[in-house]
Amino acid sequence: MKFFKSISILLGTIIGAGVFGIPYVIEKSGIVLGLFYLLILGAAVFFIHLFFGEAILRTNGSFRLPGLSQRYLGGWGKNLAAVSVVIGVTGALLAFLILGGQFLNILLADGLSEIQLTLIFGAALSYFIFRGVKLIASATVLTNILFFSAIAVLIFFALPKFDISNISVINTSHIFLPFGVILFSLIGWSAVPEIIGFLKSPEDKKKIKKVIALSTIVVVLFYILFALILIGVAGKNTSQDALSGLAPFLGKKIIFLGALAGLITLADSFLVLGLYLRNTFIYDFKLSKNLSALIVCGLPLILFLAGFRSFINAIGFTGTIMGVIEGIIIILIFKKAKTSGDRVPEYSVKAPSLLLYFLMAVLILGALSQFFPFG
Repeated sequence: MKFFKSISILLGTIIGAGVFGIPYVIEKSGIVLGLFYLLILGAAVFFIHLFFGEAILRTNGSFRLPGLSQRYLGGWGKNLAAVSVVIGVTGALLAFLILGGQFLNILLADGLSEIQLTLIFGAALSYFIFRGVKLIASATVLTNILFFSAIAVLIFFALPKFDISNISVINTSHIFLPFGVILFSLIGWSAVPEIIGFLKSPEDKKKIKKVIALSTIVVVLFYILFALILIGVAGKNTSQDALSGLAPFLGKKIIFLGALAGLITLADSFLVLGLYLRNTFIYDFKLSKNLSALIVCGLPLILFLAGFRSFINAIGFTGTIMGVIEGIIIILIFKKAKTSGDRVPEYSVKAPSLLLYFLMAVLILGALSQFFPFG
């Protein structure tokens, strides 16, 4: 039971708003490039999850990424991890705002503009950030059930409309587009410490490798299935939010259900990440509660009002920053923990230096590719 609950925790952390961006970038780049990125980045993130887990198990005490960075890399590591957290979470909150406004536009259809709906969505959630109100665990479980149920219904009704001729093979003018979006959609290492804490006994902790492996396989297969079916239905009409482009083919009721479930999940994710960043400012940067909440809620809204309104660009940038900086930090921590850890881990990964350098090269080259135009 604990094994499957651990898988559920990791799946729930990984699969979220990012899934809505995958069909768009794969439709633009073609299925060959889409599969390439999913498999290569899926493998890279799989190893990084394993490395993070082992580093935690090699260390006495309870640590998250900033704490492990301080322990094994010193002040520069902690500071770099903190910068990544601030930029990454702010980018994610901006993406949630953008997508939330698009989903509200689908739900309400008439009346207010998408910009106005985005601001209303952000203002409503900001109230809870200022109050420090977080959803109870059972509510989070409920939102996950609703989300996955809605996705299942969407796929069920989309299958009969599937046309393989809508799927393009490859488009090199968008060769680098999927990197950041897919990387954003695969990251779930914030759940690894939670899983380690949940699996109490040494025997249970030995199963973490299987939890990460099975979760990675499920996520990659789910993303491939979801993207193929939606692209097979909408073709060139595939939208950045994945849903609005399906309306002419599946009808408003099905799209309404998907948008409602997506909006609830976005609100849940916004509160979780927003409160996490608020507490980071309070405890790590020693700011007041109100100033911390103001920064957390204000930055994404300022960026949105300044013209940053592309969901794909927001998660692409965020995935690149978080994936590259935090991924490389975790690899360096893992390498150092191998020799400087203070306990024997319940599992150990045999990773030659060549593999570590290859993974860092993949992340760095992927990040550099984002400076090239997509066409």
